[in-house]
Amino acid sequence: MLLSLPDDSQPVKEMFERFFAAESTPARVRAAEPVGFDPALWKELVALDAPFMRLSEEAGGGGMSLFDATVMMEQAGRRLAAAPLAESLVALRILGEVGGETAREWINKVRDGETVLTLALKPVTDGKTQLVPGGAVATAVLVLDGDQLAIELPNAPLEAPSSLGGNALGTFAPGQGKRLPLASNADAAAIYAAGIEEWKLLTAAALGGLADEAVKMASAYATEREAFGQPIGTYQGISHPLANDIIDVDGVKMLLWRALRDLADGVESAGATVSETFWWATKTATNSVAHALHTFGGYGLTNEYDIQLYHRRAKSWAQALGNPESELVRAGRRLFLGEVAHLPDPGVVEISFETPDTGRELADETRAVFAAVLDPTKHQLFDHSFEAFSWDVHHALGKARLLFPSWPEKFGGRDADADSNRASNAVWNEVGWAGLPRGVTGLAGNMVQKFGSPALQEEVLLPFARGEVTSCLGYTEPSGGSDVFAAKTRAVRDGSGDNADWIINGQKMFTSGAEWASYVLLLTRTNPDVPKHKGLTMFLVPLNLPGIEIHPVHTFMDERTNATFYSDVRVPDLYRIGEVNGGLKCMASALSEEQGGAHYHYQLHDMIAAITQWAADEERDGMPFMEHPGTLAALARVHASALISEGLCARALWTSIAKEPDLAYGPASKIFSTQAFIDHSAELLDLASPGTLLRGKEGLSVVEKGYRHSTATSIYGGSSEVLRSMIAERRLGMPRSRG
Repeated sequence: MLLSLPDDSQPVKEMFERFFAAESTPARVRAAEPVGFDPALWKELVALDAPFMRLSEEAGGGGMSLFDATVMMEQAGRRLAAAPLAESLVALRILGEVGGETAREWINKVRDGETVLTLALKPVTDGKTQLVPGGAVATAVLVLDGDQLAIELPNAPLEAPSSLGGNALGTFAPGQGKRLPLASNADAAAIYAAGIEEWKLLTAAALGGLADEAVKMASAYATEREAFGQPIGTYQGISHPLANDIIDVDGVKMLLWRALRDLADGVESAGATVSETFWWATKTATNSVAHALHTFGGYGLTNEYDIQLYHRRAKSWAQALGNPESELVRAGRRLFLGEVAHLPDPGVVEISFETPDTGRELADETRAVFAAVLDPTKHQLFDHSFEAFSWDVHHALGKARLLFPSWPEKFGGRDADADSNRASNAVWNEVGWAGLPRGVTGLAGNMVQKFGSPALQEEVLLPFARGEVTSCLGYTEPSGGSDVFAAKTRAVRDGSGDNADWIINGQKMFTSGAEWASYVLLLTRTNPDVPKHKGLTMFLVPLNLPGIEIHPVHTFMDERTNATFYSDVRVPDLYRIGEVNGGLKCMASALSEEQGGAHYHYQLHDMIAAITQWAADEERDGMPFMEHPGTLAALARVHASALISEGLCARALWTSIAKEPDLAYGPASKIFSTQAFIDHSAELLDLASPGTLLRGKEGLSVVEKGYRHSTATSIYGGSSEVLRSMIAERRLGMPRSRG
């Protein structure tokens, strides 16, 4: 697993980061308008051999990977580089692949720094004009006409119409200039088609860099700009959209890296992922610059402010290919109809989303235990609720020490490394076993290990790990909602010294799994005279103590949760976790474990599978349901979100494994995953209605159940609003937006 920039690519990033910051300043970007071309910048890029990065070494180029080319393009996008870099990269790579005297001649021509070779993004037809990025300043245009690949030299410079953003668009009328043939066969057409796919990835990388920079510009402005006596970044109406945007920008990178990884591995769906990456990058850039410009208010509309430069280019760079939404339909055809895509060779890609071999042994063992104990006729598989819990499965996993593999052996675990633990956990989703009490019990056990006394550790950890008992969570109160720090449940010390007890009175709501549990992780108020987050203390309370009542509360998701009541419950100090009035530290640790959306992408894939299976004999508007553009686009959209969700969750895990700074990556993965689950379950409910309205356990009922289940996911582990504030503060450096 490797989800940070590889060491070999770090110098590429640093070099082009410095270069574009120095040579593509806002002043030079403005000076390059209205056409959108900086001749001096182009010469500097040629001097660096940047356009030749993807040209093979045999043809005199750098022979570098597509991964490193996207690293460069991200920095070009960040600084709005006014040069047709993506087009020239692809055109020159194609020349190197085709070969021949004409190709070699034009490769050498571009080296003079005066010649610009660009690329027509669509096959040409004589007499039918198309807008070509870089065409307004191009010496020649690489074209595909039928199965002929050629270089066309316009008779005169192409017209440079006034356009939205600077990418030197030129109006190209094919067939009116001199045409130099390069190759005329099916292979030539395939090489051209692969080049267009490469252009999509390069442009997606540039758009990701553009969006990232726009969000950071807006965040910095919101931190400084004041309104009504405080920075505007303290208002959630400003900070939360920017938090969403930076998550989506991260999604661009994760989807781009997934596409490159899939290309390197020859994954069948790689072509679909390329199209999805391009679509997602255009969508993200559009939304991000819109929110960024809004943050600047009226000043953002003025020419003096740089954000308007980003706003215009976010649209113009991608739309040169046409409507990005059409890429969703293309992705759908590639995913579900078997459409073949001609794809580029990316070269070396070190990025990896896979668990290393070290994790597979434990995963295989976990799979074997499930195979021995799970009975589809008895157990509720693929049911993500407490109702699906079964003691026999829980006991079997505990006996095999597979409930909490990462725990130390002395506490009933395996001392498993992070990769092995992740691989074992992934099997739970693979076989469809939720086992939710295991999750909250693991959270309680981790807190006891960190903050509990040796006596408490001795009492509870081995029974937890053996699957003999479980815990539940007692955070939320009827009056507090997601503000757990507003807890009113009181714990008052009775007596003094180490043997003093605590008397607890109060009520908790949504204590899910209490009917199964032997303990509740209870947040209490121990000092009402200090700020609310300072007077809290955590306990692990045995649920068999006198004075505790558990009342069932049923939800429309066919799940049971509970209201729990505590009346003069006497709790020995043994069960206190952490320092008195030190509950904030315990809660921070607990919430960091909860804030992940690691399994929602599985449910998205399950819903896609249910619809595709159902659709085999269905029609819409007189055509097969699965061939309808609306169907293909919808399913591809969900598929893309599932890949992004998976990537963001994996990135959060990787940050922990690599001990890199954690900039609220867990909360980011949860926000994206839960919102995708909510949005797409509703979308798919509509797509295959009315059959999706029917309840059940199979077929389209998977979508109906997902729709109901998704509703609550933005609340679990802290509401999305709280998590967005965390991301705005920790990732974007914005001021605190909650009291």
